[in-house]
Amino acid sequence: MSDFESIIHEVSWQSPSNIALVKYWGKHGVQLPSNPSISFTLNSCRTKTKLISRKNDLSVRSIDVYVDDQLKSDFKPKVEKLFDHAERRFPFLSSYSFEIRTNNTFPHSSGIASSASGMSALALCICSFALAQEALEESDFWKSASELARLGSGSACRSLFSGLSVWGEHTSIQGSSDKYGIQYDDVHPDFLKYQDTILLIHKGQKSVSSTVGHKLLEGHPFAEIRFSEARNNMDLLLDCLRKGDKFEFAEIVEKEALMLHALMMTSDPYFILMQPETLAAIKKIREFRKQNNIPVAFTLDAGANVHVLYPEDTKEKVLKFVQDELASFCEDGTYLCDSVGFGPTKEKC
Repeated sequence: MSDFESIIHEVSWQSPSNIALVKYWGKHGVQLPSNPSISFTLNSCRTKTKLISRKNDLSVRSIDVYVDDQLKSDFKPKVEKLFDHAERRFPFLSSYSFEIRTNNTFPHSSGIASSASGMSALALCICSFALAQEALEESDFWKSASELARLGSGSACRSLFSGLSVWGEHTSIQGSSDKYGIQYDDVHPDFLKYQDTILLIHKGQKSVSSTVGHKLLEGHPFAEIRFSEARNNMDLLLDCLRKGDKFEFAEIVEKEALMLHALMMTSDPYFILMQPETLAAIKKIREFRKQNNIPVAFTLDAGANVHVLYPEDTKEKVLKFVQDELASFCEDGTYLCDSVGFGPTKEKC
């Protein structure tokens, strides 16, 4: 039997990364968040993943992972772990061999959350296979995919929705859950067209992984204060999003970013992921906002790179500012231009 004839199912999804506005930092149980978070879904920074399934006569699951058409054994442990979680809900998966082919539309080690886009794309593929095998109801598809994505990478559960998404129980958000993300729609339309220019201050791998960073929050002297502040900032930010208050939005989002890094710098052991260029860019952004009365804002993930957020109608002025004053802080002068996007898309195989 040829390889082609042995294929049981083939499915492909593209899924975007996302950038948190109120940050998820600290977890408990099996990948459950210690505070709620909300994020912009990005448009251009995406992962495309194809899942090819073949029946395995030995009834022992096997997985091969290809990244940019190259077999990558170092990616396999995280993928295996996600399949371990998936098998608890879909036991039939243990009888199949899988070939996973994946690639990003953005450079590796560029500071974009590839775990969010990658794990969400893979979760969508697995749930599509389960749907085809009648092991999943279509009405449960998106919730199941988000919950599975969360088990691979917490922030991945927010990448399955357009515009803005929320993960984590919050009293003022109906349907919110620690187990999966939901789309958040009570938003002024201007925010659905927001731009995100990503300054690549440092392209290499982070010195401390997010997994280690989350673990260090256990026993952190400021942890409970942080969780309380995050919930308060959620309420403040939701109000800004609803009213369309872009300047107040900038202040809250920036405070959230700096609080995240303050937690890192006060952990035991502490770690510092920002670079001098990160701080220089932040200073320039705040000065530009004040001098030009343009509501440009910055946010940071757990790394050195800076996300520059701004309304679509200021794009020309802000991009000129990026080119003239911020590009020099970037490694090789590199930055990426993205915007708020529309969620995952299923691809033709």
